Amino acid sequence: MTLARDADGPQLSRDEVDRLEGPVLLEFGASWCGHCQSLAPGLARLVDEHTEVRFIWVEDGPGRPLGRSFRVKLWPTLVFLKGGKVVEQLARPSLEQARRGFEALGEA
Repeated sequence: MTLARDADGPQLSRDEVDRLEGPVLLEFGASWCGHCQSLAPGLARLVDEHTEVRFIWVEDGPGRPLGRSFRVKLWPTLVFLKGGKVVEQLARPSLEQARRGFEALGEA
């Protein structure tokens, strides 16, 4: 697992994300988001179970074009990618929905 956070540094561009190889999970959210905080412990366990998936947490909000490029409207939004292509996108998922997202990624 690779854990990357872009809250304090330059944000990834959509072009950079599209060029990422292998399985990737983008989590769009905000540090103050209650829904994000509720999902975090369970999602962390899932990420730990799927070491082949690169995990990138993306601070989203006004002036953040990456979230807009994925049409993110609610937090957290999970975007599962393989070879730069969206396999599954989930807005405010339950832990079980997130688990199914990892399964879909493995089947892609």
